[in-house]
Amino acid sequence: MLKAQSIFKSYGQLHILKGVDLEVSRGEIVTIVGASGAGKSSLLNIIGTLDKPDQGQIFIDGVEVSKLNNRHLSEFRNQKIGFIFQFHHLLIEFNALENVCMPAFIAGTPREEAEKRAKELLAMLGLGDRMEHKPAQLSGGEQQRVAVARALINKPALIFADEPSGNLDSKNALELHELFVKLRDDFNQTFVIVTHNEDLAAMANRTILMKDGLIVENL
Repeated sequence: MLKAQSIFKSYGQLHILKGVDLEVSRGEIVTIVGASGAGKSSLLNIIGTLDKPDQGQIFIDGVEVSKLNNRHLSEFRNQKIGFIFQFHHLLIEFNALENVCMPAFIAGTPREEAEKRAKELLAMLGLGDRMEHKPAQLSGGEQQRVAVARALINKPALIFADEPSGNLDSKNALELHELFVKLRDDFNQTFVIVTHNEDLAAMANRTILMKDGLIVENL
């Protein structure tokens, strides 16, 4: 599903990534752990196509995304990749249903089809009775589940998550982690997740330890 080869990234004299190689199979949950400054989020941003490497190749679902121009890359990202961040980034003026539909609307999905899919996802995530609520009317855990539904709306090949439970209490964090496992088991969904949460790392298929811009362990 994902193959990254010889990924290098520097900012001025600061060498962030120093030749990272990574492969992720379909249906895997892979967590990336390491101390602050190890290069975890930089790697996630690059393999998630949000940033470009100085050197290296990235393949997602058989496509060499590192060669796509900006327009084709934006289209690929919208159709094939889902993102979940520590801060949910929901649009405060729109309700849960509208927030989930946004990536589908951007992809050109007809409104009726997008709303049907969004309602199914929200119901599956236990938010069937919260669809008309705006983010300010939802709890932190509910807001993050809306963000998960939004990430899933276009049936992405791969979901990238950066500290997805970092802003949640332990109960909501556990529920979110269990949801990732359910999505993997039920839909063969693939996840790459940067986390400091040891419980989430323990639930993953593999955990990758980064140090000083390199992968030093693959557990």
